[in-house]
Amino acid sequence: MFAKLLIANRGEIAVRIIRACHALGIAAVVVYSEADRRALHVRLADEALPIGPAPAPESYLRIEAIIEAALRSGAQAIHPGYGFLAERAAFARACRDAGLVFVGPPPEAIEALGDKIAARRLALATGVPIAPGYHGADQSDETLAREAARIGYPLLIKASAGGGGRGMRIVKSADELSSAVESARREARAAFGDDTIFLEKLLVRPRHIEVQILADSHGNYVHLFERECSIQRRHQKIVEESPSPVLTSKQREMIGEAAVRLARAAGYVNAGTAEFLYDETDGNFAFLEVNTRLQVEHPVTEAVTGVDLVQLQIAIASGARLPFRQEDLRQRGHAIEVRLCAEDPVTFLPTGGRLTRFDMPRNIRCDAGVETGDEATLYYDSLLAKLIVHADDRAAAIERLRAALDACAVEGVTTNLPLLRAIAAHPAFVAGETTTDFLTAHEITQHLPAPAPIPDEALLAGAIADVQPLAHGRAAVRDPWGALGPWRMLRTDMPLRYRDGDNERYVRITEDANAWRVEIEGKVYVASVLAVQPDHLTLRMADGRIERFTIARDGEARIIEWRGQRFCLVHAALAIERLGAAGHSHSRAGLEAPMPGTIARILVREGDRVSAHQPLVVLEAMKMEHIVAAPHDGIVLRLPYAPGALVAKGATLVELEEG
Repeated sequence: MFAKLLIANRGEIAVRIIRACHALGIAAVVVYSEADRRALHVRLADEALPIGPAPAPESYLRIEAIIEAALRSGAQAIHPGYGFLAERAAFARACRDAGLVFVGPPPEAIEALGDKIAARRLALATGVPIAPGYHGADQSDETLAREAARIGYPLLIKASAGGGGRGMRIVKSADELSSAVESARREARAAFGDDTIFLEKLLVRPRHIEVQILADSHGNYVHLFERECSIQRRHQKIVEESPSPVLTSKQREMIGEAAVRLARAAGYVNAGTAEFLYDETDGNFAFLEVNTRLQVEHPVTEAVTGVDLVQLQIAIASGARLPFRQEDLRQRGHAIEVRLCAEDPVTFLPTGGRLTRFDMPRNIRCDAGVETGDEATLYYDSLLAKLIVHADDRAAAIERLRAALDACAVEGVTTNLPLLRAIAAHPAFVAGETTTDFLTAHEITQHLPAPAPIPDEALLAGAIADVQPLAHGRAAVRDPWGALGPWRMLRTDMPLRYRDGDNERYVRITEDANAWRVEIEGKVYVASVLAVQPDHLTLRMADGRIERFTIARDGEARIIEWRGQRFCLVHAALAIERLGAAGHSHSRAGLEAPMPGTIARILVREGDRVSAHQPLVVLEAMKMEHIVAAPHDGIVLRLPYAPGALVAKGATLVELEEG
């Protein structure tokens, strides 16, 4: 067994591996980027080494930096976790060349199975059925168009080196193919460094079923049964369970044997997952891919089999034999896992910020990568924690899941917790009707409870923060509100409009002697400023209450923290007028970034005439692409940013004049 192991990852999975190392008496070393210097995995590790700036290509994807850190720390092995470099054959080979043990399959097996095109060819050779598609070496647009016509629409574009939905596009007609191919290639290149794609016939309502496999270096292979992962958003799983509620024992045996057959053919060693699509109409399976790494959802397999997959990974990498045979393994009870993510529960757009409260239930397993006070960064995946329940049967597991979700309390960051609660309560989920279109077929997001409106106190503080500095001639050097952007000109009477979800909130603020008179939709508040610091505002209300606010700028928005809660104020528009003067309006619109990210591509130029719904800017966040389109016909007046620029949520990406 190793004395010291380096974890080439971050967040929840790094914490999970640290705990497995400590259970085995192994010292755990982690690496971290500048964005993660105070992260939980850094605090829990025995040793932590910096490897670069926040962007993943400059830190967690730098093979040479991670190898150097491992050698410098004296580690004998590297565990890649999942994501980042976990499925890069070049990384596994670099570890071997440096005399380090890679906790995962050999590079040859990664090349045979990790590349999705190569895996499909191997599946065909071993008699494992695959969905109709094209996985040829010719990647020309002409060939792809011809093959797409042969396969028929709708179809899927997939990244050969991809995973987690990145580089994946649904194409419903030939008119959509060219732009979808370009976008998928760009996203795959950014996420994986490889823009090779393939085409696959789209099954409209399948189930997503995967099989956990384990193999040692002595020729022993087993499967640890299946997980069903059908409930997804943006092709990324959010609910996983074992066993599948629909498989018969014969189907379970058949799919397990197919997964082991693939692993043997590839000379696989360590943990991996074979994924399949299951068509309920005919009971047939179609091979999707093999993930040559540990899966996010591995805890449900651990719950029903009673094995520790991470400890077994490390033991296998050190040369140990599997401690059991296939006939020794059983599924016991039912387990369900849900992924708690820092994202909007309706749009699925990533969110971020400081977790002012992060309370998870203590009577179930919770694999978390954060604690109260930590920052949910937007540089990486949005996963905060995984909640895993286990019970004697599926009905009891669902009841435990509902109770666990009700016990969760997260403040400071918007999460998908309302979505998870809605899924767990839905009759179709209880009935086991969990196809991949579950969210859309049952319109889950359309029935989520509306978020509570921003309280008047937060609006009041934001409005005072907007006008206070210039009203009293403060210098902008230390003043967090000095750069007021489009609302620099000040009069003693200002009408403001803020966006609160889909609604607009109207505020009128007037300087009144030594206080501010703030009218919010008919209600009048009077407050005086007691203290202004770079990121804090203290107010005395008319009734004598003292209220303290933390206020920060995020692009053209303000982040207000008050009484343990976090609110984002975005200016819907701003009109400045003298008392009694008429307001001013115009037909210019600023198209804002829906989340922080990087400008991947600008599709128009200043002066261009554009049509409604025309794509204007491609924004990349969490390694996914988001299209910012024109809301109406118009003329592009200004493009404030260039490709490659980092922008905050609310930043104006395009100034568009209607007409």
